[in-house]
Amino acid sequence: MLIARLIRQLASPCANERELSEAQSCELFSALLDHGVAELETGAILAALGMRALAAAELAGLRRAAQARLNRLHALPGPAPAATRPAVIPSYAGALQQPNLMPLVALLLARLGIAVLVHGTLDGQGRVASATVFRELGILPCVSLSEAQEALAERRVAYVPTALLAPGLMQLLSLRGRLGVPNCAQLIATLLDPFDRAALKLVPASDAAQQETFAAVLAGQDERALVFVGAEGEAYPDPTQRPAMEHVGEFGRELLFDADPAPIAARGTHAPALPESADAKSTARWIGLALAGQAAVPQPILNLLACCLYAAGYTNDFSKAKAIVAVRVHPRAVA
Repeated sequence: MLIARLIRQLASPCANERELSEAQSCELFSALLDHGVAELETGAILAALGMRALAAAELAGLRRAAQARLNRLHALPGPAPAATRPAVIPSYAGALQQPNLMPLVALLLARLGIAVLVHGTLDGQGRVASATVFRELGILPCVSLSEAQEALAERRVAYVPTALLAPGLMQLLSLRGRLGVPNCAQLIATLLDPFDRAALKLVPASDAAQQETFAAVLAGQDERALVFVGAEGEAYPDPTQRPAMEHVGEFGRELLFDADPAPIAARGTHAPALPESADAKSTARWIGLALAGQAAVPQPILNLLACCLYAAGYTNDFSKAKAIVAVRVHPRAVA
């Protein structure tokens, strides 16, 4: 593989010429993850890939390389139906403008009987990282894969740092601050499954175009995912607005919820009472209230929970999934 030639291709002024094939992308990213590319060239490649939207074929190739080098965990039986898949939730964006409620999604899923593995970085780089909110809730990052397995068995939730699952990928992620541009490693991380395709992945997109690309990559694969526009890039929906939620996998694509661009308050219903501040302590305090039934869970998050029960195989009836969430999550939720 000629790295210099690929860098010239990535930097081509012609959009059609700079796209890589799936095979090229897989080979290139494999070399990056295996430390087969010098630091200067690594920076040039990541910068070039980070300055444009990746095509579906490129994303598929990068993901294939990363998935092949991923440390594995095994799913555990639990109180949910035996066929239920564990949920895998990536956390790489952090929150800035609004509270990071992804930990609420994870803890509610665990309460409903689904094992939840959250993976991500420990540093929010100026944003409120999910790891920080989990820490305020008493859930610390696992220090080994065996500890992660024990946490899944005992409390149904585990936070696993990326460095444990994919050390090579973590090294590329750590270059984000130095390069000053978005890093494709973050996109790839959101698509990984440490349960070797046995899990349900929650895949947050930054916008509708990226959601379409993610769905195109995942559709038809022997795996399952929920793809939706996440709040500030995290794996939970904006609590004040309903995004489209799509179930993709070996069966193709299935739209579970249409997008509703109108804010909840504009539809004649009350806006959810969210934490007063987006800092980790305030967010964790509010999540505790929501788990205790003392604060209303926003409807978009209830929608996501129902999608998870259905897509994970807890029930094959989507209406039943919505009913289970309505009954088992505190009824003070905003309609």
